[in-house]
Amino acid sequence: MTTTVPAQTDVERRDAFAEQLFRHTIGALELMHVYVGERLGLYDALADGAAMSPPELADRTGIGERYAREWLEQQAVAGVLDAAEDAGEPGARRYRLPASSAEVLCAQDGLFFLAPVAAMTVGIARTLPQVLDAFRDGGGVPYGAYGADIQQGIARLNRPMFLNQLAQEWIPAMPDIEARLRRADPPARVADLGCGAGWSTLALGRAYPGAQIDGIDVDPPSVEEARRNATGAGVGDRVRFTLGDASDPALTGRYDLVTMFETLHDMAHPVEALRAARAMLADGGAVLVADERVAESFTAPGDELERFNYGWSALHCLPVGLAEPGSAGTGTVIRPETVRRYANEAGFGSVTVLPVEHEFWRFYRLDP
Repeated sequence: MTTTVPAQTDVERRDAFAEQLFRHTIGALELMHVYVGERLGLYDALADGAAMSPPELADRTGIGERYAREWLEQQAVAGVLDAAEDAGEPGARRYRLPASSAEVLCAQDGLFFLAPVAAMTVGIARTLPQVLDAFRDGGGVPYGAYGADIQQGIARLNRPMFLNQLAQEWIPAMPDIEARLRRADPPARVADLGCGAGWSTLALGRAYPGAQIDGIDVDPPSVEEARRNATGAGVGDRVRFTLGDASDPALTGRYDLVTMFETLHDMAHPVEALRAARAMLADGGAVLVADERVAESFTAPGDELERFNYGWSALHCLPVGLAEPGSAGTGTVIRPETVRRYANEAGFGSVTVLPVEHEFWRFYRLDP
């Protein structure tokens, strides 16, 4: 026997959406409090799990005591902190950061570290007037306009994946390439295009001590940060960072592997970028593209991951891409069909989706 679930009436749909919008408002405000807590070092002050009163937190972090009390109360009401000891007086009440919250907010090397999304969201909010202008005139917003909150937020959010998964899971999905990277004579060469703050480049350098790794990016602040991050990383002169792009003729035929981590969808001219990456390959080399794990085709309404990616797209990735003339205007939601089309137009002979299980990214091997 088959039963049919009746469609929502207009009134039911209105009520559900009004409730949803209210919940989203709460979520947005709570995200801003996470931003405050991270930027002012409040979570770090609580990271050892010891209970702390508002005066103690204020003294340790150098903030106003009344603000400390209000933030602590808000975090406890939101379920981020535990109200550990209630002495009756608001100023004497003590709060503790549980290990479960600390793993998400403070463990910067762990795969559950999500605190940077707050800074990234604030970075977008600051740029909304320019985004509105872009909507009106069809233009774009330069990447640099989003400021350090976006630049550093993306780097910090992706860093744990590079530390824990790049050499452990992603590269091993290409056994022939991994074998080449592990041979020291002659040294393999890798180009990490769109390297950002350099965490992917440095992870490659640490994992493959016989290889020469070049991180390449067009954003000056990112390259400067990558060079700072390389200091003391133990990779010597095997890893270097260059300001520029893949079109330099001097790079032709030099690399056994070219990587592009979550950058293809941001590029104004993705086909040209892939064509340049193809030209960089030595015999037997391949390009590894990692980009958003969106649905195979458009479906509305979408799941949470689809909503997450569309949320970033029109407010950040699409405006960044459209900031250059003649942009492809890809946006965050780059589906496998689009990657294959770009690769085919760039002259690649095959595109393989690699067997890598990942919640947010899909991995493509491109061979000439």
